[in-house]
Amino acid sequence: MTEIAFYHLTKSSLEAALPKLLEKTLATGKRAVVVAGSTQRVEALNSLLWTYEQGSWLPHGGGKDGNAEDQPIWLAIGDETPNGATFLFLTDGAASERVGDYERCFELFDGNDPAAVEAARKCWKAYKETGHELTYWQQTDSGGWEKKG
Repeated sequence: MTEIAFYHLTKSSLEAALPKLLEKTLATGKRAVVVAGSTQRVEALNSLLWTYEQGSWLPHGGGKDGNAEDQPIWLAIGDETPNGATFLFLTDGAASERVGDYERCFELFDGNDPAAVEAARKCWKAYKETGHELTYWQQTDSGGWEKKG
């Protein structure tokens, strides 16, 4: 079964947390698909991954870029894996019918948005019922992550 990790964003935004998680993904030699809630969000994440930190760069692409097989990180709005990714990042409440096809799934949600928290709880319950291995990560005051469950 897929290992599904819920990342409860309480201290920073998705824009601050996602690049760090993607850096760790690439450091382990894995490929990722990031699914966002809209085309506009994909475009914003595309810009972010070029500029999120001075001197940092995450190789990535999306539908407008093509050459998916060459992209270690693929940005999408749909349920696709054209780059052979084994890690799936779901943002903005995006969902995938193919979570079980991945080694790991990262559910990132805004802990300051009651609707996002409720949606994450529903996802947790649904994943648990299907037998996935679940973990819950909460942001610490220092900006790191603490495993809670």
